[in-house]
Amino acid sequence: MQRILRVAFLIMLGAAAFAVQQPTQAQAPLRVTHVVNGTLGDRSFFDSAQEGLERAAEELGIVLKVIELGEDQARWEPGIDDAMSDTDAYDILVLGGSLVADYLVARADLYPDKKFIFHDEPIDFSQCTCANVYNVIYAQNEGSYLAGVYAAAMMQAKALPNLSGKNLIGAVGGLDIPVINDFIVGYRQGAKSVIPELEVLTQYIGGDKPFFDTAKGLEIALAMYDQGADFTFSVAGGSGLGMIQAAQQRGKYFIGVDSDQWLLLKESDPAAAETILTSMIKNVGDALYRAIALTLADELPFGETEVVGIAEGAIGLAKNEYYERITPDSVKAIIAQAEADIMACRVVVETTLAPRPCEPAK
Repeated sequence: MQRILRVAFLIMLGAAAFAVQQPTQAQAPLRVTHVVNGTLGDRSFFDSAQEGLERAAEELGIVLKVIELGEDQARWEPGIDDAMSDTDAYDILVLGGSLVADYLVARADLYPDKKFIFHDEPIDFSQCTCANVYNVIYAQNEGSYLAGVYAAAMMQAKALPNLSGKNLIGAVGGLDIPVINDFIVGYRQGAKSVIPELEVLTQYIGGDKPFFDTAKGLEIALAMYDQGADFTFSVAGGSGLGMIQAAQQRGKYFIGVDSDQWLLLKESDPAAAETILTSMIKNVGDALYRAIALTLADELPFGETEVVGIAEGAIGLAKNEYYERITPDSVKAIIAQAEADIMACRVVVETTLAPRPCEPAK
């Protein structure tokens, strides 16, 4: 049976926090393989994961290897099989994403002497022993609730130019699957908590490259803006880069996902970055850094699932310098209240995944 633990999630980790000892000459460094079922450079989910593991290599002394399987889904299962079977290359293999959970579950018990970190999708522990698998998932519905609150509050405050006045926003998912819809239901609930009559247009990229199709992201977002949507919210990985182009072309607004996408674009494409008023942050890199640190301290709960959200500092909105400059104080106060209400269990955010009991943050 899947066991879900709620634990304190620490964003800033130090050696003292987990009593992590740096490898000595007599102790071989921990070898970590990061398998990416796609490519780096999405400026979102995969890049965030890689950043956390690179930080672990620099600060914790692990040896990191990265395998990029590309965008062709037909290559993913054999690529994961090859990576897992190359047991001389790793001590821990890191993998994440809703489309590849079954591949790991089918094989983890074949390698009881190896460890696996799987993130962003619940592992069905009834389908395997998986005593060597650590599973971390994120309460992305909570962060998406804040994204919806933000979009609606900015519209309500008339804080932006070129608003349509139609009380219309959009959400674009990669695929119509529970983990993606978990974002969308939270986004819709948050927006409607501010403007009850607001409508959320929803569409999915689909196809054989749902998280890498920038052209389809551009096409869908342009159609939403042309219908009167003032914001679109990406839950589509690299396809969201096309949505940013659409926001720029129509003079509209975009909410990023997983990483602070304004921060990633502010130097390379400042005009595009100005469409990104905030992003729903999923601190994937921090979660993986923490998992490696706990492994080195022999404290990571393998065989279990941990869920982390706003209260643990794992989920939230990007509040960068651009957000601070463009967001009125009245909207900042609404966001702060929404965060407090979620942590105090005054607001329970809808989910398409297994709900977790709400425990007021102390």
